Amino acid sequence: MASAGLLALLDDIATVLDDVAVMAKVATKRTIAIAGDDLAVGAEALVGLHPSRELPIVWTVTKGSLLNKAWLVPAALILTLIAPWVLTPLLMIGGAFLCYEGVHKGLEKLGLASHHHDEHAAPRDPVALERSRVRGAIRTDVILSAEIVVIALSSMEGTPFWTKVLALSLVAIGLTFAIYGLIAVIVKSDDVGLHLVKRGGATRHLGKAIVATMPWLMKLIGVLGTIAMFLVGGGILIHGVPGLEPWLHDLVHGITDHAFLAPVLTQVFTLIVGVVAGFVVIGAARALGPLLRPLWGKLRAAWARRRAS
Repeated sequence: MASAGLLALLDDIATVLDDVAVMAKVATKRTIAIAGDDLAVGAEALVGLHPSRELPIVWTVTKGSLLNKAWLVPAALILTLIAPWVLTPLLMIGGAFLCYEGVHKGLEKLGLASHHHDEHAAPRDPVALERSRVRGAIRTDVILSAEIVVIALSSMEGTPFWTKVLALSLVAIGLTFAIYGLIAVIVKSDDVGLHLVKRGGATRHLGKAIVATMPWLMKLIGVLGTIAMFLVGGGILIHGVPGLEPWLHDLVHGITDHAFLAPVLTQVFTLIVGVVAGFVVIGAARALGPLLRPLWGKLRAAWARRRAS
């Protein structure tokens, strides 16, 4: 009897772990685009810093990202228990923010918008600059991590609570190490290339190719990350606005039912929705900014006085 009970327990554990693995796989697929943007943001944070500090900074930001998820995962799970209706509005706010960030990045490249972190105003002291970059990367990671957590959670509807806990934790931890591990590989690739060049011989040409390719790879990652912002943000908004998703489905299939072209056209329309939404949010932010900035200044001053007292 005891052995039968043990076998039944092991079977239950195996079933739960299988469910966790399936949920984690589905959630990872849905969040991979945001992970791409997280990759681009993390890599950009290391530009201009001393090579000897790249890996320590990656590890510092990784720990910050894990801390972000350490409170975001429980907060999201608690919301599913006490106020599940909040998740969709939060998703849409996050989606709109991603679209805003995408448009702002594009305008920065065209010289039509100021940088979030003005390089001219950045500290010249290497230590202060490093701290500034780390803080900025971890702050940005909060938004992207929140999107990853909420989108992953939205793919687990109908799943038992503890399966959600395990699957969401697995996705959060796994993606964090995957993203920042890949960032570490990317930022040190040029050092590997230089080492191969110095060795000479047959590896010299490979080293030169790596060194020449890395700047273009960094630019490509940035472009793909921006496109991912629009696709993820636009997709969230399309799914969240009542009636918009079926309308888009009918529009696409009214144009073509081709097995390849229809999904591609859907992504094109999703991209357009994301871009339009980003411009709308930027317009609203610029219109409301002069009204909200004095209020924000007063709140910060009041908080500073309270901390000083």
